[in-house]
Amino acid sequence: MNTLKGTGIAIVTPFNVDGTIDFNTLERLINYWIEGGVEYLVVMGTTGESVTLEKEEKIALYDFCAEKIAGRVPLVIGIGGNYTDAVIRNFSLFDLSKAQAILSVSPYYNKPNAQGVYAHFEAIARKSPLPVILYNVPGRTGSNMSADTTLKLAKDFSNIVAVKEASGNMEQISQIINQRHSDDFLVISGDDNLTLPILASGGDGVISVVANAYPAKFSDMVRLCLKGDYASARVLHYELFEFTRLLFADGSPGGIKTALHEMGFGADEVRMPLAKPSVAVAEAIRSFVRKSA
Repeated sequence: MNTLKGTGIAIVTPFNVDGTIDFNTLERLINYWIEGGVEYLVVMGTTGESVTLEKEEKIALYDFCAEKIAGRVPLVIGIGGNYTDAVIRNFSLFDLSKAQAILSVSPYYNKPNAQGVYAHFEAIARKSPLPVILYNVPGRTGSNMSADTTLKLAKDFSNIVAVKEASGNMEQISQIINQRHSDDFLVISGDDNLTLPILASGGDGVISVVANAYPAKFSDMVRLCLKGDYASARVLHYELFEFTRLLFADGSPGGIKTALHEMGFGADEVRMPLAKPSVAVAEAIRSFVRKSA
């Protein structure tokens, strides 16, 4: 799983003003991200607005990304949900030989207890044709996947190879890092502004939003951390700290799409029920992009 160390990007799904997927902009972005030196790309995650994509759009999006990446970096596909059987059936929609791993979010809305979360991922692990990255994001799912559940899943299933931790709970994340059964089980940051402290605690990388806009700078920061050069890494961390905060100040991925639009990458459209950031937040994001150009 060394290919999943470092910086992955939770890539946006760019839309035209008529709401269709903007594949021309997506191709430009794929080249921009790879040239920026990131280690891998994640399609159809939260930032990709996967919950608003139709089945046919997901298939077309995945195939397009695989074709344009052309093996230059690994591709991770987001396949998750709150109905276990449906998640497993969705594996068959895609040619998963083109991907490195599956990112699967902890069930949302249902709010299962720890036993239910374990059973959900047990079923997925037994059926998945690819390694599985757990995704804990209680701010969106409504329930937290405990450190104990994560650790048990990692120990019991060799194809559960990592967790993307977006709980914001450093004590929980540190427990997973400290008690994991093997260094082969990766702990990946799901919060851009917590990436440096997570890596300093022994984490292995990030699946990033901010790297959509600044792939080179953010992936350089992560690599410096992994080398133990935290003094240099802190400089880059704080250069992007306020910008990253702005990206989430009024909803994501609206913030990062505003930034990409200012950088010349397509429209800033999001699909309802999402809305664009407020005028004040959008202007602050655009101002940062202009100053950093």
